[in-house]
Amino acid sequence: MHCVIASPVGRLRIDADNCAITGVKRTAEALRPPHSPLLEECVRQLNAYFQGRLTGFDLPLRMAGTPFRMKVWNALRRIPYGETCSYGQLAAMIGQPKASRAVGGANHHNPISIIVPCHRVIGADGTLTGYGGGLDMKQWLLEHERKDHHA
Repeated sequence: MHCVIASPVGRLRIDADNCAITGVKRTAEALRPPHSPLLEECVRQLNAYFQGRLTGFDLPLRMAGTPFRMKVWNALRRIPYGETCSYGQLAAMIGQPKASRAVGGANHHNPISIIVPCHRVIGADGTLTGYGGGLDMKQWLLEHERKDHHA
């Protein structure tokens, strides 16, 4: 099941199974309202996040990936709201300090954007680097969190 909502970063498709959110990504699909309590709760939390009223999500998530990707995606969830880290720092967080390129690849395949905050990972020199939703979305999310974090 899925829904498509309007957001400040464009339309978002939210996918779920009966028990967990399985995907959040930018889409060009037509708007489609949520038709399950789980999708409704996800939309409520995303809207609160976009309004600056929520800094951490509390949703059941189901992500399918290699053990390495799962390790990276779990580490992403430990990057605090309003903060960033580099790919190298994230690689060190998972105990594989030489794996920054592989960490970047895992980030690129993150199926649940925003909620699993791969947008908080930046280049070692502080530059915004690739983002599946587009660099404009990444920049908006980081500026949104920075503004709320330092308010």
